Order: sequence, then C-alpha cells, then structure tokens
Amino acid sequence: MPSQKFRRQLRQEAQQWQSEGLIDASVYEQLAQSYQFGELESASRNQFVSILLLIGSILLGVGAIAFFAANWQIWSRELKVALLLLLFIGFNTAGFILWQRPKGGQRRLGQVLLVLGALILGVNMALISQLFQQNRPAYQLLLLWGVGVLGMAYSLRLTGLGILSALLIGIGYIRGQGQPEFLAIGEIAWLQLMVRFMPVVAGVMFIPLAYWCGSRWIFRLGAIAVIYSLEVNLVRLNLLVAPAWVSAIACALPPALLWGYRDRFWRRYLSNAKSFESTARTLAIIFLSLLFSLLSFYWMWNVSFMPSANNAFHVPWYILVNLFIFVSITIWEWLHSWRQCDRTTSFVAFMIVISAVIPYWHLSTGGLDIAAVLIFNLMLLFLAIGIIRKGITQAQRRFFWGGLVLLTLQVLSRMVEYNTDLLFKSLVFLLCGCGIIAAGVTFEYYIRTQQSK
Repeated sequence: MPSQKFRRQLRQEAQQWQSEGLIDASVYEQLAQSYQFGELESASRNQFVSILLLIGSILLGVGAIAFFAANWQIWSRELKVALLLLLFIGFNTAGFILWQRPKGGQRRLGQVLLVLGALILGVNMALISQLFQQNRPAYQLLLLWGVGVLGMAYSLRLTGLGILSALLIGIGYIRGQGQPEFLAIGEIAWLQLMVRFMPVVAGVMFIPLAYWCGSRWIFRLGAIAVIYSLEVNLVRLNLLVAPAWVSAIACALPPALLWGYRDRFWRRYLSNAKSFESTARTLAIIFLSLLFSLLSFYWMWNVSFMPSANNAFHVPWYILVNLFIFVSITIWEWLHSWRQCDRTTSFVAFMIVISAVIPYWHLSTGGLDIAAVLIFNLMLLFLAIGIIRKGITQAQRRFFWGGLVLLTLQVLSRMVEYNTDLLFKSLVFLLCGCGIIAAGVTFEYYIRTQQSK
C-alpha cells in the first residue's frame, strides 16, 4: 500500500479531475476503493492519538524518574530493585501488548514503548550495579546492555532495537580501546571472547538480524562494526610484526570483503529476504574513497622508515584467527563470483590491488613517497569520475553528487595542503563553485529530460 501522503495527494487530484470532467464518478470510486480513500481520515485520527499517547508516555516516564530521584535516598535497596524491575517490566509489557495490535498507530506506539524499555534496561543495569557495589567500567556496561537489547531485537524482530544494540556495542567497543584491561576481562569469560573476536562476533550478531528484520541500517551498522574491529586487530598486529604486509592487508581486505559480498545463502533460507549486495558495494566504495583521500596526502608517506623487529611469536592467536576467517571468506567470495565479473568489478579489483601493492612496496623499500602520492591522487580522481559517470548513466542523484563532492574535496584538500599563492587559491575556489553549480544544473536538466521521455 502506498504511503498516506501519496494517497492524500491522489485523492485531491482525483477530486479535481472529477470536477473538471476528466473522469466520471465510477472511475473515482474505483480509485477510492483501490487506494482506500475512506481510511485516510481514520488514519489521521489514529496518528494524532498515537502522538498524544507518545507525549503522555514520555511525560509519565519523566514523572517516574523525578519521583525515583526525589525518594531514592530514603528507600531501601530491596525496594529500589523491585521498583526498577517493575518499571522495566511495565514498559515492555505495555509495549508488547500494543505492538501485537493490528492497527498502525497502536503498533507504532508499542514499538516506541519497547525501545523505551530497552533504554530502561541500561538504566537498571547501571543503578543495580551501583546498589550492589559492582562498579564496572562504562564500556563493559555498554557491551552487556547492547547484548541484552540484541536479544530483545531477535525475539521481537524490531529494527529500532537492532539499531540501538549495534550502537551500544559499537560505542562500548570504541570506548574500551583505551583501557589497559580491555582485552583481558577476566570476570566475564564470554565477554572476553566477544571483545577478542569482535569482527566475527559482530558479523554473527548483526548480519542475520539485518535479514531477519529486512533493515539496511542494521546491515550497514553491522558491516561497519566488522570492518572497524578488523582494522583494530590489524593495527595491533602491525605493532608486533613487520608492517609491510599487515598494512597491505589493512588497505585491501575490507573493500575486497565488502565488494565480493553475496547474499545467496540468505535468499536460500529466507524467501522474502532483501538483497544487501548493493549496500555492501556502496560501503566498499566509501572505504576506498576514505582510504584514497587519506593516502593522497604527502605527510602520510613522508615518514622515517624503520622496520619493526620480528615479534611473530608474540602475536595474539585470536588476531590470527580473525584474520584467517575473513581472508578465507574473501577468497571464497571472489572465486565464486569471478565468472560474473563485469567492467566495474574489474576496475574495483584493480584499485584494491594497487591499494595493497603501493603501501607494501613503500614500507619494504621506503622510496615511494612522491610516486605514492601521485598514484593515490590519480586513483581518487578516477574513482570520483567513475562514480559521477555511474550517476549520469543511471540517472541517480546520490552517485552523481557523491562523486562530485569527492572530486571537489580532492581539489580543495590539495589547495590547503600545499603552500600556494592566496590569489591562486581564490581562483581555484571560484572555479570549483562555478563548476559545481553548472554541473548540478546540467544534471538536473538531464534527469528531467530522461523522466519526460
């Protein structure tokens, strides 16, 4: 069923067509039955009631928090725990009951209450931990909270809970990076395994949930969690062994993993599963854009070359396991999709190979600083032009403007990086502004021309 906004606009247009004599009453009735014009007013009332109920629920929650804060010091510990559990159970029970209703407004309100219940879960965990004098670091509470919300997301199949869980676990993992005991959480054995094998665990936790909920945002957050934690593992490995081949893997493995991703397995077992292959490829292009932008700066290569001592025997085993798993998956993906390789995939594969070879060569010999800067500036230029070309051929605004912004940022960053004359910089900025305006107007005219055909 189309959105309410489209149906409302269609009803107004149909009424105008009928008044102008373009359609008769029978055609209008057919449109009204097909698009359910009669339910628009009731839907608006239900939406208004849902907003009122949401505001009332928020006020009730604020009032409950204020009531707890006013009496928190005089209550006993048992009463505090009982009230916290009662608040958590009450919000989740009310949300679950409303979520099962078939009507849209009540169902949405139930989803909001369930998300509020997930937030209350974190508050309960923090307060109960303080009551029993088990003051854990913030990152541990975030990780435990995210795992609890993840269980709720799987049991209720809610996208909002899945996104909240991914954010909580991601923030907890990032915050724990600076803690010396982060990788040696001794009190909770499964949490220690989760932290050490975060690249694999993130994929297992969020990728199936993305297909289960049909959510591209959960897939994006899950893929970002996998890539970020994998890069963290490679950074740790880079500090222990010779950096040449580790840097090459860190540059090439994430885009190769994302571009080669296929969801045949999920389509086999989930008949109505959405395809996220295009989302994974978009993330691969974003990674390459960020990588080429970073490596196009001269200061990234103008560093003193000092080979690291060979500490291979001291490499943590879990890092090698994570690396072996994802390298194997990437090789398996490309071997199974190589026969269907097109021109775009060949171009991306060439860029991935170059992004691995140049860092390896430079860190092995230490003599590619100027050449590396030139190569990655050219790669960034070709990538931006390729994205713009795809946007023009497919008449997609996001590709065209994304490539144009990437190209503009490359030019501006070179002007800022190098010590050029101020008058020359102003001329370049003016030309970039005029070029963007001209390109945007021409592209919008091209899209309108294509749509009118």
